[in-house]
Amino acid sequence: MSVIRVVSYNIHKGKSALGSRESLNDLRLGLHGLRADLAFLQEVQGRNARKGTLDAQHEMLGAALHMETAYGCNAVHEHTDHGNALLSRFPILSSHNEDISDHKMEQRGLLHTVVKIREHEVHCFVAHLGLFKGSRMRQIEAMVSRIGNEVPSDAPVIVAGDFNDWNNILSPLLMHRLNLHEVFASAPRSHGGFSTLRDSVKVVSRAFRNKDLTMLNQLRTGVQHGAPQLGMGNNLISPRPPRTFPALFPWLRLDRIYQRGFSVRQARVLQGRPWTRLSDHAPLIAELELP
Repeated sequence: MSVIRVVSYNIHKGKSALGSRESLNDLRLGLHGLRADLAFLQEVQGRNARKGTLDAQHEMLGAALHMETAYGCNAVHEHTDHGNALLSRFPILSSHNEDISDHKMEQRGLLHTVVKIREHEVHCFVAHLGLFKGSRMRQIEAMVSRIGNEVPSDAPVIVAGDFNDWNNILSPLLMHRLNLHEVFASAPRSHGGFSTLRDSVKVVSRAFRNKDLTMLNQLRTGVQHGAPQLGMGNNLISPRPPRTFPALFPWLRLDRIYQRGFSVRQARVLQGRPWTRLSDHAPLIAELELP
């Protein structure tokens, strides 16, 4: 049995949420504190010819954290480029970046990396999907095609990144087409970060006001964000993934971690400092157990 820590993080090209200062050194310290085994990173600058401190960000982070790296270049400009990266404490066996751009205004890629964890070959996909619904649907079709063609049906899979899927439309599709499950839907104590006192008071007040016995019982037993429940017609209702954007005042649910072949031990979004100072997204972290 192996338990691995997985982080997914849009690092905003190594700049703070407002883009006013460089955050790469603080980001390195933050990732070091998380002790991640696999880090799925988006908006990573592979080249910055104007500012050396922002150049080869995946290599700098990998060297500092003693992790192997793979980089997929997607958007190329005159002095810079950026894309997705995977940092791994395990040996990287192979890496391929597939261009899934839907139009010229958005260059997008799907980084497919295979890592060796004990006797298992784990297929890792780092994704950053488009801003438009039609683009995301076509990019998901490209993902489904690649996983269907290149990944054995019994192989463990992790797909993580910035899906720009604020309406949570893609999760059912990935579950039915690829048997991929979003980690917050199956974690035994999934939660979107630690509640503040004000938030807790609001929840308790609403439960008493509405005489919601189910919510009161959940609050009493401490499982407000528990396992999936059955809704009308015995359809499974999964907890929604947490809000991750903007990091300072999270409102949109953009980031995801999906898995196949693992047990999810826990999953959470990291809020508050230092994360609000490092990027415009909040990172996700999950502990996955590989039999």
